[in-house]
Amino acid sequence: MNILGIETSCDETSGAILRNGHVCSSVISSQLCHTSFGGVVPELASREHERLIVSIVDAAITEANITKNELDAIAATAGPGLIGAVMVGLSFAQGLAWALGIPFVPVNHIEAHIFSPFISEGACHRAPEGCFVSLTVSGGHTLLSVVEPDLSYTVVGRTLDDAAGEAFDKTGKMLGLPYPAGPVIDKLAEQGDPSFHLFPRALTSRSQSSKSWLGNFDFSFSGMKTSVLTWLQRQTSEFIEFHKADIAASIQAAIVGVLVEKSMAVVRSRGIRALSIAGGVSANSALRNAMQEACDREGVTLYLPKTLYSTDNAAMIATLANLKISRGMKAECHYNITPYASFAAAKR
Repeated sequence: MNILGIETSCDETSGAILRNGHVCSSVISSQLCHTSFGGVVPELASREHERLIVSIVDAAITEANITKNELDAIAATAGPGLIGAVMVGLSFAQGLAWALGIPFVPVNHIEAHIFSPFISEGACHRAPEGCFVSLTVSGGHTLLSVVEPDLSYTVVGRTLDDAAGEAFDKTGKMLGLPYPAGPVIDKLAEQGDPSFHLFPRALTSRSQSSKSWLGNFDFSFSGMKTSVLTWLQRQTSEFIEFHKADIAASIQAAIVGVLVEKSMAVVRSRGIRALSIAGGVSANSALRNAMQEACDREGVTLYLPKTLYSTDNAAMIATLANLKISRGMKAECHYNITPYASFAAAKR
């Protein structure tokens, strides 16, 4: 079975071919037109997807050494995401599926991220036999979910305000770093001292003297962003420039510390022995190292996606579509962008 996956939820235009559960092509084009704005501009994103989608899909099909007529199904992101951007990929996928007379599979972008740690270049890895905890962390989402063997999941924690990736990007902008700032902070922090300054970690053991934080798996990063801003305003530009690596390391330590503590709290409270990290921030080296150390201490198996599959990509869309089809999901004739329930009836 050849499945074409299409992803256009934000600022990456991506196409991928999955053949019998194996990724045989993955093409990703990251938009550079947003750099000067310090964030993604929805209208520009939609226009870029429209301009690139035909060539990206053609490249994925060519790289897989097949033709359009050899496709058995087409899957595309059906949300959540920037509605204009999602519409480009979704409309294109439905039109192509109709023209070829093959099934169309709508895929939830966040659900696809959850299962991205179990794919790799050239192979599809099996998920844990039992339940696992998933930390999905990106510029727009920070979620903790308990995933069942039947692919259904329960969201047990989410951000109350800003996502972790947004916290990286906005604090990086305060330091004068280019957008997206997350990867730049990760690299810069390697040269800095994470204990240089202790920024607040909301809803954690460090932030509250009582035990009311126990069992609270939600996140909050807005206070940390405000703290970084007010602290920087009290410093001279020369001091900030001289200690930029130390500040970056301190910011990163605060964000990573919260993510690790919350994730391990869910693992312990549910007695689950497997944990995965997905989403763009899962590429952060400090997060990977800190989470691996925490899992090793507690005897928990950690699953991480390849860096290629950390950010938005079509391989994860095709992979989840393949899982859906293998479990007997009925193909859609058409699909509109609306808040929709997972085929596995995700419990929230």
